[in-house]
Amino acid sequence: MTMKTNSETLSNFRVRVKLTFPDSLVRKPVLAHLIREFDVTPDIRRANVFESQGLIVCEIDGERSNVNNALVWLEEQGIAVDFLDSSIEG
Repeated sequence: MTMKTNSETLSNFRVRVKLTFPDSLVRKPVLAHLIREFDVTPDIRRANVFESQGLIVCEIDGERSNVNNALVWLEEQGIAVDFLDSSIEG
């Protein structure tokens, strides 16, 4: 069994985004789908969820193409994706 070094286990691309969910998707397991289907890791930094809308600020890590495909899929589902500066913490 070989052990991976720290540099091998780190993803090579990270983006910080604000995701705004419409009421129809608030109760759907969207982030679980991202993990399974696109092999990305969302790191939730802040979230506000109400019956009529959800807002998540997160960093999404993974291979660049996987992250890009995940972001396209989110928009196709009706989730607004806003890119944030990496220094924004809230």
